Amino acid sequence: MTQVSKYPISKEIADRIFEIFSKAIVGIHEKSEVEEFLDNLLSPIERIMLAKRLAIALLLEKEYDHRQICKILRVSLSTVVSVNHARTYGGNGYSHVIHRILKEEKVDQIITKLGLSLVSLPAKATKGGGAWRYLKQEMEKKTKTKGF
Repeated sequence: MTQVSKYPISKEIADRIFEIFSKAIVGIHEKSEVEEFLDNLLSPIERIMLAKRLAIALLLEKEYDHRQICKILRVSLSTVVSVNHARTYGGNGYSHVIHRILKEEKVDQIITKLGLSLVSLPAKATKGGGAWRYLKQEMEKKTKTKGF
């Protein structure tokens, strides 16, 4: 379990190291760099714990029931309540990230729907439409498995 040292540091040092930490995160632009940094920085348990908190916030934003979230992510009800409390009363940290994720999801959905409609036309053809039908079926499979 994660622990904080029982020997506190001064507020100035705490502020400075957090500033360095924040700059390090903001300075990472490549997905591979993010993954490598998180692999070095966090233990596997910490990675899962943080990812689940973000997933809880996302599911809460999508109006999932607290108990559904517990079942989906295998977390306790107190964890869901804690994340919900942080989302509601703790500022806009979760909100900014969640809205960015949801915006990207909507763009992906629009592009997928457009792609499906474009593929549907030649897929209806009786002659030479087999490959298009196959492509349409594969796209439909992928859209069903995306998201929570």
